[in-house]
Amino acid sequence: MPSSYRPEMTNAGLDPTLSVDVMDEYQNIRELQIAEERPLTIYIDSYEIVTLMTLGTQPELLALGYIKNQGLVSNINEIKSVQVDWDVNAVAITTYSNRDDWKERLGPRIVTTGCGQGTVFGDVMSQLEQTQIKPFRLKQSRLYQLLKNLNIFNDVYKNAGAVHGCALCEDTTPLIFIEDVGRHNAVDAIAGKMWLENIDGNNKIFYTTGRLTSEMVIKVAQMNIPILLSRSGITQMGLNLAKDLNITLLSRAKNKHFLIYNGKENIDFNCNLPEKREVANLKKD
Repeated sequence: MPSSYRPEMTNAGLDPTLSVDVMDEYQNIRELQIAEERPLTIYIDSYEIVTLMTLGTQPELLALGYIKNQGLVSNINEIKSVQVDWDVNAVAITTYSNRDDWKERLGPRIVTTGCGQGTVFGDVMSQLEQTQIKPFRLKQSRLYQLLKNLNIFNDVYKNAGAVHGCALCEDTTPLIFIEDVGRHNAVDAIAGKMWLENIDGNNKIFYTTGRLTSEMVIKVAQMNIPILLSRSGITQMGLNLAKDLNITLLSRAKNKHFLIYNGKENIDFNCNLPEKREVANLKKD
């Protein structure tokens, strides 16, 4: 059920691309699209939290998802307003409590391998020690249909490249698809949408075009999503965390190919595929 409370919010999304003239190898001038990257500084109660680099298509959701995933605000009802002002490249989040202890709350941080600003605050790691995700079974045929359905997205990537895409999916349907210059931004924007609309993650699948690092697994766990799917590779820490948190982890997922790194017992192999054959080593990221 959607949340009955919504903070006062701007609607300041921007066009993610712009046209530029380039010269190709034949000295032809061509008009192409490139991703338009912008800084966005998040303030809570006038305290500067972080500056993110973003396409700017969903700045309010990005800010909400970021503070939620960093454990800075736990309840949407605590937030009075989310106001984006591109004249100063900032988003001001105002709470009802007007706290003045943000410096103490930020505390120690762990810098992760996420593109751009990828940080996870120390207390988030301790909170995850109590987290256990309840898995569900996914049919191989439904996975293939989902991958096919996801092909119609990635609009910015198709036009301009240089971005990552993430999706919240239910069965074979992508419910939310967001692109941004960093995959963590796209994840946070989806987390913000889920928080705002009170969307439960326990029967959902999360898809990303980026690699499966510890940060990606942590954020999916915070959203209570049991299956994490990527067309890219994984890191060792990402795999170890997925095992600890009981998250089904699939990578190199494209067309009818995928690799299960964790949770193979949760995949129902119901498709008749050609005979097994030797495959070449996968290209590294």
